[in-house]
Amino acid sequence: MIVKLSVAVLGLCTTLSVWAQETPADFTTHVPLTVSGSGPWYRLELPLAVQLNARQADLGDVRVFNAAGEPQAYALSRQTAQRTESRTVTDVKWFPLYAADTQQALPDVVMKATTAGTLVEIKPSTAPKPGKQVLRGWVLDASAIKAPLQQLSLDWSREQEGFQRFSIEASDDLQHWQAWGDGQVARLSFADERVEQHDVSLPGQSARYLRLVWQGQAAPLLTLAKLESATSSSLPMPLVWSQAFPGERLKAGEYSWQLPTGLNVERLQVELKQPNTLAPVTLSGRSDVKQTWQPLSNGLLYRLSQNGKDVVQDQLQLPGQTLVQLKMQVDERGGGLGVEAPALRVAVRATQLVFLARGEPPFTLALGNASVKGANLPLSTLIPDYRAERLKTLGQATLAGEIAVKPPAIAALPDTGPDWKKLGLWAVLLLGVAALGAMAYSLLRKPPVAR
Repeated sequence: MIVKLSVAVLGLCTTLSVWAQETPADFTTHVPLTVSGSGPWYRLELPLAVQLNARQADLGDVRVFNAAGEPQAYALSRQTAQRTESRTVTDVKWFPLYAADTQQALPDVVMKATTAGTLVEIKPSTAPKPGKQVLRGWVLDASAIKAPLQQLSLDWSREQEGFQRFSIEASDDLQHWQAWGDGQVARLSFADERVEQHDVSLPGQSARYLRLVWQGQAAPLLTLAKLESATSSSLPMPLVWSQAFPGERLKAGEYSWQLPTGLNVERLQVELKQPNTLAPVTLSGRSDVKQTWQPLSNGLLYRLSQNGKDVVQDQLQLPGQTLVQLKMQVDERGGGLGVEAPALRVAVRATQLVFLARGEPPFTLALGNASVKGANLPLSTLIPDYRAERLKTLGQATLAGEIAVKPPAIAALPDTGPDWKKLGLWAVLLLGVAALGAMAYSLLRKPPVAR
């Protein structure tokens, strides 16, 4: 009898756990999904708004449901900038590019290289015109570097101060050049101190030669050129930027910002409204308001007018740790950032969600529950024959609407009275426990059987 009753109570507990299974109503945010491509696996790039509306920093409250409200098996791919890679710094040779004056377009030149690709000479294609020859730029020989180029470091004559702004182009044959964007280095004297910026980020592609052309000014005399290259086993997900967050001025030269939730911040951007702003800054952060501030980064922020254009450096690189608060201390000898705290934007690595479609569409992304436990699987479990390159071949899912937060179901119905379903389940459980107790008591009162 006791065994049968125990089995019955165990069955009730099992039924309770089934009835308590997560449903879409347990989450505050719901966004429909559209799927395309071949299934049954689909990958969804989660916008930053998902992380801002989630109640858990690790996205443990993200779910996908089908039309019947059944949860789908899923995995999260959250690659960060800290990945396995091998970096090498190489000193490279540089060759000058001259023109008649600073307004003239880049002159036609003849570039000679060895059979191995090493650059040996650069000279004008025609005889130089009379007049003053001005240094317009430099060509760097990167033919000995086989890995993708990540960073350029320059040094130049100390007599030449100020900002050095130039365009960057890449080529493998010295004939066809591809734009790689703009670069900027600087050497400034400030309050009896010298502030220098020598490094420029490159797009992480391979090239045999780089051409640097100064814009609207003569190029400085280089004294050093280095290229940093890196080989990596996997590329990081791209950065996604948040909207602007308002800040608070704590005291003169000190500002703080509160993030909506814990974010793994890898870069931030400070709004510099006023022209001719120059601000050496130190940045601190913490992942909990009860923790002490931890130093994160320091650098020079500026927005300066040069040759009729604004030269702006308003971003700082961060290590990618989870943060909920940021604090910036400004050296106000440069004029500071004003009485009001500037707005702040942060960037984090994009996150991909891969789910196994089961049941009928439409599928819905749900999030917003601080109490549920993470249910994501490893990718190798979700996709038995998973390989990193297979991610690109999976079907794609996209959000079919905006992420809008709505109150939980219980909060939306405050006058519905007691939760009779929950009370009934507890009553059944208590009755079962009472029955077990009564049976045990009756067995203890039975007289022993004579032998």
